[in-house]
Amino acid sequence: MRKLLNTLYLTNPDALLRKQDDALRVELDGKCVMSVPFHVLDGVVLFGHVGCSMAVLRACGERGVSVVMLDERGGYTGRFEGPIHGNVLLRREQYKRSVDSEACLTTAKRFVVAKVHNTRVILLRQARDHTEIAGELGKVAEYLHTSGRSALATKSLDELRGVEGDAAHAYFSVFGSMIRVEGIRFNGRNRRPARDPANAMLSFFYAMLARDVATACEAVGLDPQMGYLHACRPGRMSLALDLMEELRAPVVDRFVLGLINRKQMGAGDFRMEGEACTFTDTAIKRALALWQERKREEVVHPYLKEKVPIGLLPFVQAQLLARYLRGDLDDYPAFLWR
Repeated sequence: MRKLLNTLYLTNPDALLRKQDDALRVELDGKCVMSVPFHVLDGVVLFGHVGCSMAVLRACGERGVSVVMLDERGGYTGRFEGPIHGNVLLRREQYKRSVDSEACLTTAKRFVVAKVHNTRVILLRQARDHTEIAGELGKVAEYLHTSGRSALATKSLDELRGVEGDAAHAYFSVFGSMIRVEGIRFNGRNRRPARDPANAMLSFFYAMLARDVATACEAVGLDPQMGYLHACRPGRMSLALDLMEELRAPVVDRFVLGLINRKQMGAGDFRMEGEACTFTDTAIKRALALWQERKREEVVHPYLKEKVPIGLLPFVQAQLLARYLRGDLDDYPAFLWR
């Protein structure tokens, strides 16, 4: 089991990241405000115009620490990785299955069925806790149950993607009903840009999760760009997006609903820039701190039957997928939340 390492997030545009001996040094106005040893770091995330020296990139690459660059809104702009040390035989099998239509569809079904199952669990839990919306959520939960069976019966990737899209639309049609506080409304999923606080939080933390899943793929020797459900395009982390599907609801959706309903984040933590809704400077720092706390929480893994920190789930699932592709497992055990 891989130890859950920390991620360093730099949001202050006046910050400068430097290398000092075997640590990263964060400077403001020429003064050191933080020093973090490399051995406790798994990744660095830079927001906006945070400065970073070439020595930092070189040192991070040598030590396997990923550096991800996001814009001021948390949108992904790029990543820096050192040499890839993956297993060439594993990647050959990954590529081979991606061009085999039957094998590709079989693997893609696992991601979709798990995603539909996990979104259904969200609805059932909320229906149990809030009886006044139980009827509305129950109808969609039943539809998702049917969608999961429909996904297994599909004969092509296009048909599978259609089932997944319809299920996601149904799920988000009642997402707003699960928001229990005044001041934040959800009138459907929107992005690029997100136009309300709930969508801004979903998009931001989906981006955080995608970064972790891409890193996990590379850590176990998989190519994060060669996927099965998501079509391969230049610059798209297709496999990372595939694996991310089953983790969206238990890792991000539940977290965002908690932030809103526990009033940890409110409408005052966001600002409008044209049509785009974005975090305020202070709110994004608080949101990142809460995200790190969330990743330390433990859940019982349905396949391993042992407690796993939420932050390690991407690594566990990437490793299970790698074992499936190698032939060590007869099937890929997607994460089915309970």
